[in-house]
Order: sequence, then C-alpha cells, then structure tokens
Amino acid sequence: MEKVAIFGAAGPIGRYVGMELDRRGTPFRAVGRTAGKLEAAFGKLPHAEIVAADLSDAGGAKQAAHGVDTIVYTLGVPYTDFQLYPPMMRVAVDAAAAAGVQRFVLVTGVYSYGIPQTQRVAETHPRVPVSVKGQFRKEQEDILMAAGERGLFKSMVVRLPDFYGPYADNSLANPVFRAALAGKTANWLGPVSPLHEFVFVPDAGPVIAELAARDDCYGQAWNFAGSGAISTLAFIQKIYQAAGRDPKFRSAGRTTLRVLGWFNPLMRELPEMLYLQETPVLLDDAKLRGKLGQVYKTSYDEGIRLTLDWMRGS
Repeated sequence: MEKVAIFGAAGPIGRYVGMELDRRGTPFRAVGRTAGKLEAAFGKLPHAEIVAADLSDAGGAKQAAHGVDTIVYTLGVPYTDFQLYPPMMRVAVDAAAAAGVQRFVLVTGVYSYGIPQTQRVAETHPRVPVSVKGQFRKEQEDILMAAGERGLFKSMVVRLPDFYGPYADNSLANPVFRAALAGKTANWLGPVSPLHEFVFVPDAGPVIAELAARDDCYGQAWNFAGSGAISTLAFIQKIYQAAGRDPKFRSAGRTTLRVLGWFNPLMRELPEMLYLQETPVLLDDAKLRGKLGQVYKTSYDEGIRLTLDWMRGS
C-alpha cells in the first residue's frame, strides 16, 4: 500500500489502524467530519495527513478518496441512524471508483449474521439478520462486495465483536469502566450470564492493517474474535475488582427498555438488539489465524487494567 485513507478515522478502530500504519511507515489520510478531533488523534504522527470531510456527501467522499490506493472504512453512525449505512456506502463506493482506488476494506460488526446457528460463527455462517439494523449492515456489506465483483476495485469485509478499550467510549462496555471508577452502579443491556466476547481495540489495528496490505485476502470476509469467551457477569466483575470496587450493576430487559423508549429515542432502538446478549455471536477466526499466523490478543485482565489506566489519565 502506497497511501491509505481511513474513513471515520477519529473512531477507536480508525485511530488504531492509523497508529499501526504510522508504525509501519505507511502514509495515510485520516478522514472525518471534525478537524479538531482528527488533529488531536493524528496531529503528531509523521505519516498522517488530516482531511476534514463529510463522507455522506459525494464531493466530500471524492476529496477523501483522491490520490489513495486503499480505503479502510471504519465509519460508524449513531444507533438511531443505521439507515444511513447503505447510502453512505454507495457514496463511498462511487467515490472510490471515480478516484481509481485499488482496494477497499470495510470494518463492521456481527449484526449481519443474525442469531448464531452454531456455537462458533465462521465466515461461512449464513447471514440472516433478525433486526432492521442487521439488515442495514448486511446491505452495506453487499454493496461493497458487489462493487468488488464488478471489478471496480478489490473489496474485503472484516467483522469484529463488541469492543472496549481506550477511546471506545461509544461501546457497550466502556461505560461499565466509568461506573466502576466512580463507584457507581453500571447499566447493562440484557442478561449477563451467557458467554460473550470482547475485543480490545488496540489489538484490531495491526490485524486490519495486515489484512489490508495483502492482496490475496481480498474478495472475502474475515472474522477477528475477542480474547476468549467470557460471561458478561465475569467481565463486569473483573472490571470492578481491577478498579478496587465491589461489583454493582443493573440489567435492563425488554420491558424496561420499551418503557424508557417512550421518553428516549436511543432506548427505543435497543429492544430489537437484545438477541445479541441472549444468544451472543462468538466468532470463529481460525481462517484469519491460518492466514496471518498467531495474532496478538490482549487478555481480559490486561486489557481491563490498561483501559482503567487510560481512563484515569484522560
């Protein structure tokens, strides 16, 4: 890769992809809506170029794609705006094709798989979304992969589970850390007993950068799993213990969320996603490990310690 554009660079995944590209000496363009956030994240990195652009706009996307050979798309939208994923991907695909981009990597989650039909979910698992949000995410993937099949560029999808860690405060997990540090009661969506998995965001950067750099990894999807299956209860307990606090949490079920949804648009969006806590998707990333070899995954104990240290210092 001669030059990479990270679309949605100010988010936690984009930030760590950029840090890895900088470590490798690969020039990259950090693209996002707010120049100040980009400057704070990448201003001191020698291989970074900062471009503020509205990626929902054709002109902004074309500006962002101009002169790069690879796009890594890590852009997220608020939970209430998932309907924007497909049209924004169409804008990005058109911009990439017009700019002569050679490779396009989409980083996404597990929503497109739907309810798991196997204990571990490999890339061959059927994509049968059971939520409107999952359907939007599947459509986003399909738009990109169809562009690759038409020969516009090489395309790839990378799927991650729930994540936590530095800069990931929009995640489901990071508010639990904040509550533990403050000695408050944490809130969780759905049951806490099923096995779950979480990826430590700094681990994702090197994996995504390596996949993006390999031409033989395109034309397909790749899972990158967390550092092991763990119940949400055990994860919460580890966080509070590491913070030196007694665990305190409350779990919101469907009825509670529906009532809260009368007053809060975000809460109104959550009941359809409870299946991810009731029947969590545990990713099988044997294919990725077979291609890249042993990839580094921070243990939960270490990742929790590092996240708490970051929060204390931020």
